[in-house]
Amino acid sequence: MTMKMPGGGSARSRLCRLIDDSLRPYAELDAVSLSKDEEKKILLALSQVFRQVQLWTPEFDSDTDNDSVLILDCACGCSSGSSPHLEETQCLTKIVADLVVLLTVQSKYVQHLASNVLVVVSEFVAASGSSWDSFIHTLCACLDVAITIKLTFDSAHWPTGADDFNCGSSSFVFSLKQKLKDANWSAAASILQVLRTILKHFNPEDDIQLFTSYFESVNSCLSNMPWDLFTQIFVTPNADAQKSSGADAVFHRSVFLGNFIQFLCSLVEQSGAVEAIFDPSKKRPDLSITISLVPKLLNWCLGNQGDIVDKGISLYFRHKLLVLMIRLSFHTSLDYYLLVSWLKLMHGYFGELLRRPITSFESGQDDCLEGSPFVLSVSDAEEKELCSLHLQRLAIFLFLRCSLSLISLMCGTDEKCPCATRNLCFPYEPTEKLDCCGRKKGLLELYNWLQGHLPVDTFVDHKTYLQKCVDFALSFLQLYIHEDDLLFKVLLQLFNVRFSAEEWFQNQKGDSHYVKGDMLSHVSNIFNPVHLFHLFLSELHYDHQVLLDYLISKDTGTSCAEYLLRCLRTICDSWHIFVEFSVDGQFINQSSCKKRKVMWDGSMVRAEKSLTPVKNDRTLLLLEKECNEESNCGCNDHQTIGQPYKDAKECLLSLKTSVESLHQKNLFPYNPKVLLKRLRRFQELCSKDEQSDF
Repeated sequence: MTMKMPGGGSARSRLCRLIDDSLRPYAELDAVSLSKDEEKKILLALSQVFRQVQLWTPEFDSDTDNDSVLILDCACGCSSGSSPHLEETQCLTKIVADLVVLLTVQSKYVQHLASNVLVVVSEFVAASGSSWDSFIHTLCACLDVAITIKLTFDSAHWPTGADDFNCGSSSFVFSLKQKLKDANWSAAASILQVLRTILKHFNPEDDIQLFTSYFESVNSCLSNMPWDLFTQIFVTPNADAQKSSGADAVFHRSVFLGNFIQFLCSLVEQSGAVEAIFDPSKKRPDLSITISLVPKLLNWCLGNQGDIVDKGISLYFRHKLLVLMIRLSFHTSLDYYLLVSWLKLMHGYFGELLRRPITSFESGQDDCLEGSPFVLSVSDAEEKELCSLHLQRLAIFLFLRCSLSLISLMCGTDEKCPCATRNLCFPYEPTEKLDCCGRKKGLLELYNWLQGHLPVDTFVDHKTYLQKCVDFALSFLQLYIHEDDLLFKVLLQLFNVRFSAEEWFQNQKGDSHYVKGDMLSHVSNIFNPVHLFHLFLSELHYDHQVLLDYLISKDTGTSCAEYLLRCLRTICDSWHIFVEFSVDGQFINQSSCKKRKVMWDGSMVRAEKSLTPVKNDRTLLLLEKECNEESNCGCNDHQTIGQPYKDAKECLLSLKTSVESLHQKNLFPYNPKVLLKRLRRFQELCSKDEQSDF
C-alpha cells in the first residue's frame, strides 16, 4: 500500500518532504572523505526513495488536485508566504539540487543510484501534470553550473543565462554554487546521463508539451556553454601536461566526453519527432550547435587527448563520433563548405580506416559475433579486429555519403565549367587541383579513394579491368553484409552515383583508355547498381526467404523495400546488363555457413548448412571439373554468363510468390502493392526473354 505523508498537501509536497526527510542527514557530508558506513546509509536511503516514488507515480489521477498548494508546514524549508506556483518551483529546485549534490560523492554506486532517483522523479513530475518546466530547467542549470565550476576552477565566470531557468534570482545561482562546490567531471557526466535517459523515455506523440520544454531548456543550456574553455582544458601542447594531472582526472574527463557525445547522438536521433513540433523553416539550435561542435569534439577526443586515454575509450570515441556525424548527415542539410570540411576531418582523423585494404572476406562467421555477449569468448586480437572492421564500415560509409552528397549538389555549376559536360574526363593528371564545383570535388574524392584500392592504370586490357571491378565490388559488399543496418544504407547511398546504362553497355567492350581518362566511368563501373544487386543476391545464396526476412524486419524493412524498388526499376531499364552479367568464369566464393548452391549448366551441387566454409576456389574448380566430365557440358564463358541471371530470376520470382501469399492473408506488415507491381514487371521481362530464346 502506498505510504501517505502526514498533513496532506499536493503531490510535490509529498515528494519534497520524502526526499528532505530521507536525505537531509547526508546533505552536508564531505564528498571526498565518505566512509563505507556513510556510503551504505546513503545507498539505503536512496533505494527507499526510489521505490516510494515508483509506487506513487502510477497512482496519479488526472482529475485530482494537481494544482493544490504546498502544505504550510513543509519540512523542506520553502517559504509559506509565497505564491503557490513559486512555492512549488522552490520545492522542485531544492529536490533537484539535493539529488545532484549526491552526484558529487566519490562513489560510483551513490552516483548511479542518485541518477536513477532523478529519472524516476522526472517521471513523477511529468505524470503529475505540472511544474515540468521548473524541473527540467533546474536540471539543466545544475549541469551548466557544474561544468562551469570545473572549467573555471571556481572563478567568477558564471553562465550568463543562469537567470533564464525560471529558478528564481541570482540567489539561486549562488546557492547552487555552494551546493555544487565539489562538482567534478563525473558529476557532470551523470547529469548528462540523466538527461539522456529522460529523453529516451519520452513519447513525443503523447508528450508534446514536455518534449518542447525539454528541448528549449537543453538548447538554452548548450547555447550558454563556454565552449572555448573546453579546448583549453582538453587540448594541451603535449600529452605530458595532461599526464601530470593524474590518470583519474584524465579518465573522468574521458567519461564526461563519452557521455556528452552519447547525449548529442540521442538529441540528433530525436530529430524526426522534434521537426514535427518545431517550425521547419527555422534552424534548430541543438543541431546547429552540434554541427559546430564536431571539429572541436574530434580535437578533444582524438587529438592530444587521444594519445593518453585508454585504447578502449579511444575506440569508443571513434565509434560514437562517426555515429554522431552520420546521424547529423541524415537530419540536416549539409552545404558545400561543411561537406568539404568534413571530408578533410575524415582524412585527418579516420584516414587509416579509409586506406585500409578492402580485401575478400573468406569467412564472415567471426564478424557476426560483433555486439554479442559471446564476443567475450574471442581473443583480444580478434576483438580488436572486430572493432576495426566496424569502424572501417562507419568511416567508409560517412566518406561515401559526404562525397556523393557533394556530387548531388548541382547548384552553382557554371555551364562553362567542365563539370557541365557529359563526361568528366581528365585532360591531364587526376590529382590536378579541381575545385570548380561540388560535383567535381565529390567525384575527385571518390576517384582518389578508389585509386588507392583499385588503380585503373595497373590493368592492361579492359576485360581484366572489368573483372577487377567486380572483385572489388564483391569485397566491398562482403564488408557490410553482416551489419544489416549499414548494409542497406550504403547500398542506397551508392544509387547517387550517376550510371548511364546504355552508355556503359556500349563502352564496356572498348579499350582501357576510355576508362582511364574518365573518372565518372571508373566510379560507376565499380559501383554499378546492377552488378551490386547480382552480388548481393549471390551473398544471400539466392535464398528468397532471407530477402523476405529483411522486408518484414522492423529494423531493415523500410530500407530493404526501398533498395529492392530502386534495383528493380534500374534492372528493368538496363535489362541487357542484368541478363548478361557474369563474373567472367570466376565462381563467387561462398563464404557463409548458410545454405548455398553451386550450379554449372543444369547440373547442381548443393551444400546444405555446411559447417566448414570453403577457404579457396580449389574445391570449386575440382567440383567443376567433375561436373564437366560427368555431363560433358564444357562450362565455357558463354554458358556461365547466364547462370547469375537464372539464379536471380528464381530468387525474385519466389519472393514475389511469398509476398503475394502473405499479402492475401493480411500477414504482411505493410502494403507491398508497389513492390509487387515492380516484381510483376520483372516477371514480364523474364517471360519475354524466354520467348525470344525459342
